[in-house]
Amino acid sequence: MRSTATATTLSLLSLAPALLASPVERCTGTISSLDDVAAAIKCTTININAFTVPAGQTFQLDAPSGATVNLLGDVTFGVSAWAGPLFQLTGTSITFNGNGHTFNGQGEQYWDGLGSSGSTKPHPMMKIKSSGTFTNVVVKNSPQQCFSFGNSAALTVSKVTVDNSAGDAANSKSGGKAAGHNTDGFDVSVSNLTIEDSTVHNQDDCLAINKGSNIIFQRNTCTGGHGISVGSIDSDVTVSGVQILNNVVTNNDNGLRIKTKAAATGSTVSGITYTGNTVTGCNKYGVIIDQSYPDTLGTPGSGVKISGVTFSGTNTVSVVSGAKEVEVNCGSGSCTGTWNWSGLKVSGGSAGAINYSGITGFSL
Repeated sequence: MRSTATATTLSLLSLAPALLASPVERCTGTISSLDDVAAAIKCTTININAFTVPAGQTFQLDAPSGATVNLLGDVTFGVSAWAGPLFQLTGTSITFNGNGHTFNGQGEQYWDGLGSSGSTKPHPMMKIKSSGTFTNVVVKNSPQQCFSFGNSAALTVSKVTVDNSAGDAANSKSGGKAAGHNTDGFDVSVSNLTIEDSTVHNQDDCLAINKGSNIIFQRNTCTGGHGISVGSIDSDVTVSGVQILNNVVTNNDNGLRIKTKAAATGSTVSGITYTGNTVTGCNKYGVIIDQSYPDTLGTPGSGVKISGVTFSGTNTVSVVSGAKEVEVNCGSGSCTGTWNWSGLKVSGGSAGAINYSGITGFSL
């Protein structure tokens, strides 16, 4: 009898941590204000209705593992001069369904043509730190940078629209310039990220990869900004295994760009593959690889090693009159190996210049 009682006691004790832990229920939680969040994240299905997030507060959604989140109405963020972010999502294996609804950052009330150099603006607007999928969301008028990521496992972002088109026009604070500035679409400093079938209209980089590996950017459309960028690369970071596939880049300053800081050291950029991209109406540079950032085509640094930059399939790049088709500005000994550019076709403007002899299959 004692043996049985002891075994029962031990069994109950082993269950104690689970009994004491906060339970995640197979229920549906509904969010119609920030006051609802704490209760809603105890459920595996979370529905977000239309509401306004009070100014100066983050809509922080720490979803339980495996949860499904459904956006069922438009979310608007109140206006305040503060650091942000406006929305942050965390969790493992999260399915986020936007259902075509909008996160509205009301950037038009912040924009001054100066971006990060002007008045304080919350950024990023959307901080996605979850793994899983994030799909079918419209993000309108981000005050400054739109998306950044902090996923620790694989994340696929698809069918997202970043609409900062209103920032193209001047306003009363921008001195005749486009009011939107530093409105990057996707800022990437993580690994195992796919961004696909999405649209960005903005006034800065459509995509900016600052570090990370196993990154795919495919079937996206970029309009009005600074193009698709690797960089700017700072010291002691690695970028590798990047695929830029079947994107359309229209009326951007640059088409396809790799930029590294002139003063950076200890970094590597390798395995960057461009396939099937179409670039039209570039205002400055169709393809530019420049190791002199923050200058453009200045004296290049040699502290970032670049290798394995490939153009495969057919990439067509056209620039406007007065723009350059291709510029390659490598530092001494910092561009290495053979780069196969047989899949690159360029037209319009003037040729530009290449200072690296390791490029094959292409010449100006």
